[in-house]
Amino acid sequence: MPDVEFFVNLGDWPLEKKKPPQNLHPIFSWCGSSESKDIVMPTYDLTDSVLETMGRVSLDMMSVQANTGPSWEDKNTTAFWRGRDSRKERLELVKLSRKYPEIIDAAFTNFFFFKHDENLYGPIVKHISFFDFFKYKYQINIDGTVAAYRLPYLLAGNSVVLKQDSIYYEHFYNELQPWKHYIPFKSDLSDLLEKLQWAKEHDEEAKKIAKSGQEFARNNLMGDHIFCYYFKLFQEYSSLQVSEPKIRDGMEKVQQPEDDLFPCTCHRKKVQYIKC
Repeated sequence: MPDVEFFVNLGDWPLEKKKPPQNLHPIFSWCGSSESKDIVMPTYDLTDSVLETMGRVSLDMMSVQANTGPSWEDKNTTAFWRGRDSRKERLELVKLSRKYPEIIDAAFTNFFFFKHDENLYGPIVKHISFFDFFKYKYQINIDGTVAAYRLPYLLAGNSVVLKQDSIYYEHFYNELQPWKHYIPFKSDLSDLLEKLQWAKEHDEEAKKIAKSGQEFARNNLMGDHIFCYYFKLFQEYSSLQVSEPKIRDGMEKVQQPEDDLFPCTCHRKKVQYIKC
C-alpha cells in the first residue's frame, strides 16, 4: 500500500455538497447521494463484517450464505420487513402492512425518531434473527437515515429484493441493475403493492431476479472483494495526492510487506464507483 492521508466522515450522512470543483474537499464516506460528492467506500457494517467474518454476534456475508432459508417454493409469500423508525416512508410501510397484512408483514423493532407516533405505528415487536428473514420470499429494502446498509446481506440470501428508489447509494450500487438484481419501487411506496403483485404473478421471473442478486453479492461483495476495493481505492487516491503524507503525533507507521513475497491478487482494473 502507498503512503496516504485522507479525511473520513464517520457519520452516516454524506457531507460534501455539490459545488464548483475547485472548492471540493475529498472526504471519504460510507454512503453517497445524488446531492453530494463524497468519495464512497464500503460501509462500516460491511467492512466490520469482513474483518470479523464468522466471529461476530451479528451479520457477515459468509454466515448469510449458510442461512438462506427454505427453498424458493417453500418460502412464505408475504413480503417482509423489520427495522426502526428512521424514515417517514417506513411509517407508511407499516401502515400498508396493517391495511394489507396478507401481503406485507412489516413492523418496528424500536422507536427513536417518531416516539410521539408510537401509539399509531406500534407496538414494537421483538427482534428476530436476520437469517429468519429468508423464510420469506419477498424482502423489502427501504432507506433508513440514509441507504439501508442491509442490502448486501439481503442480496446474498435466497429471496427477491424489492428496493426503494433513493438518492442515496453504497459503493456498489452503480453495478446493480433494476429488474435484473432487484425489483424497484418508487420512493413514496405508491407502486409497492403493484410490484409485489407482479412478483406473485411472475414467480419464475422473480426467482431469476433473486438468483441474479445472490450471484451479484457472491461475485462482488464477499470479503476478498471488499479488501480489493479498499486497496484499489487507496491506490487511486494516493496517485492524486499533491503533498507528502507525514507520520504525525499519535500515529503509528504500518510496515508494508515486500511485494514479491505478498503479491496483490486484486484483478479489478479500476474502481468504478468513486465520486470525485
